[in-house]
Amino acid sequence: MLGSISNLFGRKAAIPHKGGPLVPENRSNFSTIQRRGSNDRKQTYSKVFRYRLPVGQTKEPNTVEIAGSFTNWKRVSLTRDSVLGAWTATIHHIEGNKTHHYMLLVDGEPSHDCNCDGLAVPSGGQEERYALNSEKGPRVFMLFGQAK
Repeated sequence: MLGSISNLFGRKAAIPHKGGPLVPENRSNFSTIQRRGSNDRKQTYSKVFRYRLPVGQTKEPNTVEIAGSFTNWKRVSLTRDSVLGAWTATIHHIEGNKTHHYMLLVDGEPSHDCNCDGLAVPSGGQEERYALNSEKGPRVFMLFGQAK
């Protein structure tokens, strides 16, 4: 009889669900598991840092290094590439979607990086140790880390 009434209105009769009553799923447990999984895999990327001698300077430095929040402020040496006429280093596994601070060190002294994303006021002892003096006070370089 239910089927004949539904046919009058152009609808199919509802088929009873097999397997017992429907119970709403506890969504809080699901979102906690899902959130935990996405935080475990942070997006990272690699960045190539380059240093070239400033215009007019002919004396090559003994060492060129980079230190930053992405290296826990440990110095990483750049290697001389005679073909490019520059010192380069590729830093892997930089945390994405985060602003990092760093400093370029030439013979142990802070040096300007014309490829930086901006300047920042140093925060903390490590950053102050490597800061570059400017007319507005000590500054470190910024790197806007964006991952896809």
